[in-house]
Amino acid sequence: MSLYQIRVEDINNNVVLLSRYKGKVLLIVNTATECFFTPQYEELQKLYEKFNKKGFEILDFPCNQFGKDAPGSIEDINDFCLEKYDTKFPRFEKVNVNGDDESILYTYLKRHQKGFLNKKIKWNFTKFLVDKNGKVIKRYSPRVKPMKISEDIEKLLKERNE
Repeated sequence: MSLYQIRVEDINNNVVLLSRYKGKVLLIVNTATECFFTPQYEELQKLYEKFNKKGFEILDFPCNQFGKDAPGSIEDINDFCLEKYDTKFPRFEKVNVNGDDESILYTYLKRHQKGFLNKKIKWNFTKFLVDKNGKVIKRYSPRVKPMKISEDIEKLLKERNE
């Protein structure tokens, strides 16, 4: 199975095949609106503005598994992100990132990352960087601020598609 065969649901319950993002560098993030790390939305939006036209996407997956930090409906979460941080990147339905009912996307990301060997996600705003070919390149802890990932994104954007 490849990343591009995975299906997710957007905030309108439409099925999205991740092949839509083939050829783009991706940053996949599990987010929350009432978390210590929620202000990272501001830097995520800055990254998006800086690199989106060069072939970069951020995929936002709200998650309520940690401290119940993403309460409310997906509509509430989306409204919060638009009003407070003016985010423009795609947001998807809430997911679980660990456990028996975890999203297949997160099962895939954890299995294909380097160095972590399927370790559980510890908290919101864990970030996965994926290259243009769908390969999971790196996992960043919630403590890593989005702008610190800028150089890694730039490097991947300059690489040629294989």
